[in-house]
Amino acid sequence: MQNSKSKQKTCKRKHLQLDGHSQKTPKTTSEEPYPFHHRPTPEECRVVRDELLVLHGFPPEFLKYRRHRLIINESNLESLTNSNNGDGKKESVLDGLVKIVLSQNTTEINSQKAFASLKSVFPTWEDVLSAESKTLENAIRCGGLAPKKASCIKNVLSCLHERKGKLCLEYLRDMSIDEVKSELSNFKGVGPKTVACVLMFNLQQDDFPVDTHVFEIARAIGWVPAIADRNRTYLHLNRRIPNELKFDLNCLLYTHGKVCRKCTMKGSSQKKLAPKDGSCPLSDYRRNLA
Repeated sequence: MQNSKSKQKTCKRKHLQLDGHSQKTPKTTSEEPYPFHHRPTPEECRVVRDELLVLHGFPPEFLKYRRHRLIINESNLESLTNSNNGDGKKESVLDGLVKIVLSQNTTEINSQKAFASLKSVFPTWEDVLSAESKTLENAIRCGGLAPKKASCIKNVLSCLHERKGKLCLEYLRDMSIDEVKSELSNFKGVGPKTVACVLMFNLQQDDFPVDTHVFEIARAIGWVPAIADRNRTYLHLNRRIPNELKFDLNCLLYTHGKVCRKCTMKGSSQKKLAPKDGSCPLSDYRRNLA
């Protein structure tokens, strides 16, 4: 019994999260961090979604996940699994989690290269688990932060094997959002943003991850108080944004944050570009706060 408890403790997160948070993953979204802050309204969310969609179009890198959601909403997971469309092929939850880990603090291109390299060197997750850490680091080095990311991946696989006896996260598909958060909080290195991304992209749940871009825009346009932090912003926006708008709005805010220097100047080292027409559809919201 003592040995079992000790193993479970090794699965707990003890260090700063890769996605920039030392806070624990919120176990429930029922908290109301800013009860007197009544923005965004559902109508506001819909207008911003529509305006950003006109400006950017839907981001092509997220189209696959959008199609998956539509298929699942209209029928069931079996139709997705049996689809012959290359974009319709089901991505395993474990693949998705590792992709999200590799995407942190790097570009989309580099994270894709890192995942492709990992799968080329290690055909199965069992191969990754049994590999030397240095070998894994070398396989994903092109994605940046290789030692930290390799440690996270190894910890997840080791903990998963100890807890479940096999390297598979498909059981999460049968859990509620709060149950998934509680389960993934057992894996060291898996922070709140990673969990939220797994929920939204791989489990097709109505969740709203808050990365740096989304966080900066939310503060810039007054959707959260100026004193808000990312963890509370996540809780607030998940309560305020209608479920049916969360996926599209999140993808569009992320895309807008990467290119609009007017919305996300502070705290970002990435070079910003103004929208093509020189205007930002969110400028009125920013002016109202000035």
